[in-house]
Amino acid sequence: MSRVAYVNGAYSAHGEAVVHIEDRGFQFADGVYEVWSVFDGRLVDFEGHMTRLHRSLNALQIEIPMSAASLGVVLRETIRRNRVRDGLVYLQVTRGTASRDHAFPADIAPSVIVTAKRLDLTKGEATATKGAAGVTRPDIRWGRCDIKTVGLLPNVLAKQAARERGAYECLMYDEMGLITEGSSTNAWIVDQDGRLRTRDTQANILRGVTREAILKLVQAEGIELDERPFSVEEAKGAREVFVTAASSFVMPLVSLDGVKIGDGKPGPIATRLREVYLEQARREAI
Repeated sequence: MSRVAYVNGAYSAHGEAVVHIEDRGFQFADGVYEVWSVFDGRLVDFEGHMTRLHRSLNALQIEIPMSAASLGVVLRETIRRNRVRDGLVYLQVTRGTASRDHAFPADIAPSVIVTAKRLDLTKGEATATKGAAGVTRPDIRWGRCDIKTVGLLPNVLAKQAARERGAYECLMYDEMGLITEGSSTNAWIVDQDGRLRTRDTQANILRGVTREAILKLVQAEGIELDERPFSVEEAKGAREVFVTAASSFVMPLVSLDGVKIGDGKPGPIATRLREVYLEQARREAI
């Protein structure tokens, strides 16, 4: 079955879906995106992603294209037309199409693009059970990484650096050697004192929706949490390192730059958080 995409009010074959050559998302990366996991044809963390979408659009002064309810209809219809039971649905909203000029054009409608694809969750489970490798690189992104924009070239370069080393993820660090986040994930450690640590969102990092869900589970599980940054060296000396995202859920990293983390196996906290997160996500998806 061929895939189907939604572009500006119409559903069409994925290979034939197009946007205008002067769409500002294409020319300026002037747009934002969100990605939802899909379980049994239902959306995971729907409200959290929608809230962040509105925050990103407002930060860039892009008009909200439709109500959350209407957008939910489009997302679910795209999922249905692609017959996705387990997978991902991707939404991109740009400022729209106008003659090329850096300043905001007046009176144009935003562009809305939605695609969906199936995802083999068993592949992710196998990686999580074994644990994945990570690498580190300097964080060279712009100063508003809290906005989920489509301007992802530094993230692409970081992810490619990981792939070239046979690694799953690249953790980026700032000028003080403190890890900010992964190329497409939020980063966590269990330090030598047994405390779970992750960087607070007052810093220049994305307010991960999966991160927020994990924070609530951490409280419910009674796990000691310390929201403060950690260095690359602290990560390499930690009991556990893991990353979180809508597409990877909770993914343990068992090495970093070739240095073994803990005993080289996924730790109990990451394993438990992945288990309870997936249980909750399947139960509460809408």
